[in-house]
Amino acid sequence: MQRAGSADLALMGGQIPSWLFERMTRLSLPLVEAILIEYGQQEFLRRLADPFWFQSFGAVIGTDWNSSGVTTAVMGALKKALNPQARELGLYVCGGKGKHSLQTPAELVTVGECTGLDGHYLAQCSKLSAKVDNTAVQDGFQLYLHSFVVSDKGDWSVVQQGMQPGSSTARRYHWHSGHIQSFVKEPHTAICGDNQGDILNLVDREATPTQQGILAITREDPAKILMEIPRMTLPTHHEVRESDVDLKRLGSILWLAQEQGSSTFEDLLLLKSLGPWTLQSLTLVIEVIHGTPSRFTDPARFAFAHGSKGGKPFLVPTHVYDETIATLKTSVEIAKLGQTDKHEAIKKLTKMAQAAEKNFQPSDSFDDLLRKENRDAWKHGGRTIHGYSKPPEKE
Repeated sequence: MQRAGSADLALMGGQIPSWLFERMTRLSLPLVEAILIEYGQQEFLRRLADPFWFQSFGAVIGTDWNSSGVTTAVMGALKKALNPQARELGLYVCGGKGKHSLQTPAELVTVGECTGLDGHYLAQCSKLSAKVDNTAVQDGFQLYLHSFVVSDKGDWSVVQQGMQPGSSTARRYHWHSGHIQSFVKEPHTAICGDNQGDILNLVDREATPTQQGILAITREDPAKILMEIPRMTLPTHHEVRESDVDLKRLGSILWLAQEQGSSTFEDLLLLKSLGPWTLQSLTLVIEVIHGTPSRFTDPARFAFAHGSKGGKPFLVPTHVYDETIATLKTSVEIAKLGQTDKHEAIKKLTKMAQAAEKNFQPSDSFDDLLRKENRDAWKHGGRTIHGYSKPPEKE
């Protein structure tokens, strides 16, 4: 079993308002369905185990892009969106935050009864993955969220999150069942975060003698320093800064959205009813579906799809959000019926943005872009936890 990675995140308080969480749930379903249609269950589970893709998914549905709340929001929205369609999709989301995490083994046994899978084995995998991150790897973070997503074929991913007492950070851990070997012999492909000194890792390959020593009740020192490996550590500032975004990637998307009427983009004629902002949001959503792993190194960019509840980088454009949901939902439904024209046109948005990106040179000021997005938010139903935006007194 491989653990695919982890992420360090800033702790940011505040509940997700119901008007936003309801939209997150509505967008999550067709988004996941599109991935399943194109790539299948295993690929979706693999993506859940990728901390960069997971963070980009959270940003594109409107969570604060670098907050620990991304984990709760994404897994909560997926559970609410996917479980009612579990038999059709072949995906089951178990567990959650706090007391809900404790129900994971029982929920997995129930899934086993519905699918014919060995629910008790899945429950054991759930318990062991939590034990490894909470006990065998002693990095100072205590788990408080545990979500287990399993397919009706028996493939699964685990997303769990811990909090470090006395600090303002949380750490998220990702697991994937892709290569099951052993829970106690180097199951991790990455353990990522800021260097905070020595870490006790009793499942490292080099810790085998230590495991044997513990079993034999010897005095052998079990401490092992964790090798430095690739990591995702996000900044603690709330706002989106120029340094957080690949401006070449973002700029090409904004340019594409503004140039949708150009004859050079014939495929966009099928999408001509969409406004520039909706096209911008839809392009980012489609990249979450079709983008390759290298496209998710700057998850802050995906916050330019629908903003966030705190207004960073801008207010949630509720009208745009609703139109994006409707467009993607329609695309998925007609794809199921074999009518592919519009679905293929939407799918090509990512390819067109990447083609435009090759020779694109950003010229506009990033701060001017943010001011413009926030100034015009009222035109698109801009909303935060503080209410709707209002038109400026002076244009």
